[in-house]
Formats: sequence, C-alpha cells, structure tokens
Amino acid sequence: MMKTLLTTVVLGLSALAFNPAFAHGGSEPKHGGVVQTASDLSFELVGTPGGALIYIEDHGKPLVPTGFKGKLTVLSGANKSEAALVVVDNKLQAKDIQLPKGAKVVAALVTPAAKAITVRFTVR
Repeated sequence: MMKTLLTTVVLGLSALAFNPAFAHGGSEPKHGGVVQTASDLSFELVGTPGGALIYIEDHGKPLVPTGFKGKLTVLSGANKSEAALVVVDNKLQAKDIQLPKGAKVVAALVTPAAKAITVRFTVR
C-alpha cells in the first residue's frame, strides 16, 4: 500500500515538472515584431513607418513567401483598416496601414498551393 502511494506521488510530481518541447523552437522575434505560429510556420509581424511587414519561418529557417497572397486587417477600437499583402524580397508587405499599440491584427494568407492560413496578432 505504501509503495503504491509513493509511486503515485512520484508520478504526480514528475507530471508537474514536465517541460514540453516545441517543434518550432523559440518564438523570439528576430525583427523586433510580434511572433505567432500557424500551419506549422512562424510569422513575425513588424510595424514600419509606412505600413507592416510579415516575415515567415519554417522550423527556424527563413521562408521566402514567393507566390503568397493575402490581406492584413487591423482592428483598433472601433477603427478597422485593411491592406493587401504582397511579396517584397523575403517578406510580405502591407503599405499605408498603421499598427497602434493594443491593436488586433489578422493576416489572411493564401499559399501558392491554395492553402488558406489565418494568423492573429496583438500589437505590443
């Protein structure tokens, strides 16, 4: 009886100490933005003076979004703004849009294989 109780306690404590490994590595921003994961990819949203950029990584390696299309929607209080996302070099760019602190941002993307990906961010 005591052995069973001790085994139960040890297993219970080991479950509390369990530290899961994440397949996509850390979610630290590399460009000063906000990082979210969707569809096995990491997306970093970065505000710029003229709009916004989204960098994409696949398992920690930069992914050039050739053929991606999409739209960025920014919700800030009662205000809503939208801009097309287009490929520029190694990232997606939305021009003439602001990312105020606390805004909710949704990137609706379509890959070259016609797969839809939705990524949600909160601007810090």
